[in-house]
Amino acid sequence: MEGNLWIAFGLTLFAGLATGIGSLLAFFTSRTNTKFLSASLGFSAGVMIYVSLVEIFVKAKDALTYELGNTPGYWATIAGFFGGMLLIAVIDRFIPSTGNPHEVKSVEDIGKGPTNDEYARLKKMGVFTALAIAIHNFPEGIATFTSALQDPTLGVAIAIAVAIHNIPEGIAVSVPMYFATGDRKQAFKLSFLSGLAEPAGAVIAFLILMPFLNGIMFGIIFAAVAGIMVFISVDELLPAAQKFDEAHLSIYGMIAGMAVMAISLVLVS
Repeated sequence: MEGNLWIAFGLTLFAGLATGIGSLLAFFTSRTNTKFLSASLGFSAGVMIYVSLVEIFVKAKDALTYELGNTPGYWATIAGFFGGMLLIAVIDRFIPSTGNPHEVKSVEDIGKGPTNDEYARLKKMGVFTALAIAIHNFPEGIATFTSALQDPTLGVAIAIAVAIHNIPEGIAVSVPMYFATGDRKQAFKLSFLSGLAEPAGAVIAFLILMPFLNGIMFGIIFAAVAGIMVFISVDELLPAAQKFDEAHLSIYGMIAGMAVMAISLVLVS
């Protein structure tokens, strides 16, 4: 497991830096490619849902039933799964709606010619959104890191899915800040820093969780990771994909994500 340490850190850093990619894209486009955005978000949701329910939950159950026995282990898996959902729901609940990254906006929505009175509000919104995304990225960083530490192939799939959904989050941070200040560097820096919460989550996981990462702890963490990823998919990715949906592209993208994840798991097994 320790041999995968740098791979796990690298994948978590990659996922976090995708927020900065979204920031850069926002500076060089005046219109959102709604078809691509809808299909991509759907694809990311498909990957997350499939890998969470088919792979991660099963790994968690296997680990916990081995350590605790069939019935207690299964109950522990269920508790960890819904505990992860509860954790991310509580985090989401305490984020102000003006800065909630679940409120995914298009470039056009955020950048409709603000008046002078709106500049201060836009700047505040950019800061709040960056803070909100940083809080959300933290458990995602733990999820990516611990998954890659146990199984690098699984970690790659999770990192790619997380990276895809981090791109519109970068747009949500950088565009209001750019329109408020006119400073691309400042907007990019704020977006970039919000994405670094993911590798920060990996560092915390390494420093705090690693000494306790036995079979039971691993099973509970994996069950919680599955719950977190399913919640993010149904609460964030699919609603956002539906917002920009054209001709059911979000559903096609979700099915494609599930299919790609299923095939990749078979090929590397």
